[in-house]
Amino acid sequence: MDAKVDSIINDVAIMGAGLAGLTAGQTLTAAGRAVEILESSDHVGGLATTMEHEGFRFDLGGHRFVTEDPSLEAYVRNILGDDCLTVPRSSKILLRQRYFDYPLRPLNAVFGFGAVTTARILADYVRERLRTRVFGRRAVSLEDWVIGHFGRTMFDLYFRDYSEKVWGINCSRIDQAWIAQRIQGLSLGAAIKKALLSRRGRDLPTLATHFLYPRLGIGQIAENLAAQIRPHNAIHTGTRVTRVNHSGATIDSVEVVQAGRRRVVAAGQFVSTIPLPILVSALRPHPPAKVMAAAARLRSRDLVTVAVMVNRPRVTEETWIYVPEKTIPFGRIHEPTNWSRCMAPEGESLLVTEYFCFRGDTVWNGSDAALAARTIDSLVRLDIIKRHEVIGHVVQRIANAYPLFEVGYSEDCRIIYTYLRRFSNLYTAGRGGMFRYYNMDHAMQAGMDAAHEILKAYQSKSAPTLAATAFAKASA
Repeated sequence: MDAKVDSIINDVAIMGAGLAGLTAGQTLTAAGRAVEILESSDHVGGLATTMEHEGFRFDLGGHRFVTEDPSLEAYVRNILGDDCLTVPRSSKILLRQRYFDYPLRPLNAVFGFGAVTTARILADYVRERLRTRVFGRRAVSLEDWVIGHFGRTMFDLYFRDYSEKVWGINCSRIDQAWIAQRIQGLSLGAAIKKALLSRRGRDLPTLATHFLYPRLGIGQIAENLAAQIRPHNAIHTGTRVTRVNHSGATIDSVEVVQAGRRRVVAAGQFVSTIPLPILVSALRPHPPAKVMAAAARLRSRDLVTVAVMVNRPRVTEETWIYVPEKTIPFGRIHEPTNWSRCMAPEGESLLVTEYFCFRGDTVWNGSDAALAARTIDSLVRLDIIKRHEVIGHVVQRIANAYPLFEVGYSEDCRIIYTYLRRFSNLYTAGRGGMFRYYNMDHAMQAGMDAAHEILKAYQSKSAPTLAATAFAKASA
């Protein structure tokens, strides 16, 4: 059966209602543009969503908001109003049944690892920095980058097992761009300088001591953005993009399935925040075989969260606990009530554990009961909770949570960007849309940038410049 064609043509159609798509939508809506947002899941926010269960609230993994841009911080504070909290950060690595500060603090390492191991850590770091300066070695993999910035001993002790737990592949196959972007500017030297010598390094995002957080969970940002859009424009959840139709250098429309019915959404401009490989495969006519092959090589890592509710007002004092050891099945823990007391009923708390996986593996296909039992057993074994304190659990599965940056992925992205650049009215944004490990502030800024480019294109009636601007930024 033919799809129904919309009788109303929007100024802009936005694919995806994560933070990038919603920020673009709110910016365009505030400027008076007709916008339609299309989201495949049943809620807005993407990964930055807060779930509710019997009075407990928890995010799909912990999400802190930190930015170096005062205007973006002001934007988020304005979106949240009185519900914007400033939370002190305290992150720990749980290793060998001991807690270590992250970023590393030398005295903490001495007492935790012992003087001999700490001396090896420092000696390895100095040796690797000298090698890099003398030989100018170029880091290709995550392993190369970490050894160059932290030394071999720290790589063996922490980064190797944790990174392979997160990404599911050997560190030599993980592109260095992920960790370089994720903890940009940080090295063992920067951490030591911050702890001992001076104020240098305190402005690094990775070393931030506080972050912004909504009173009712990170999903409140997306919900408040959506609340500003909905009086003026439509946000359709449960609406999956199946085709993106184009002719020549122009995107003409997108076809979607909504409540079992197919329809065609037409617009003058299009913003895609859906995963980049999904966008490529949806294009009709299909892109050249080289572009399709590049998209097929781009993979994502999936996520399962297990929230365990406990009959105790507080379990830890941390915002995050990283668990690198492979004998523990999950990779990270956070306690939402340390971010906002409103995340659990009075006198109770919860721990959210994160399992990094691939769809179809034993974690993804495991039953909720088995995953919960495994999680509780591990938390008890780590002496974090007592079994009798557990009063409930909830399991959530999140597909395409993180782009997987395998060595060579940047060339595949370049091939795709080059092809997409031909479309004069298409802008991609966000973590999935650009296949980049964007933090929340980067995703929101990307959505805002897309909206501003669209507004400039409409004002100047020079829409053909839009895609070239978008993909020039992506390639930078």
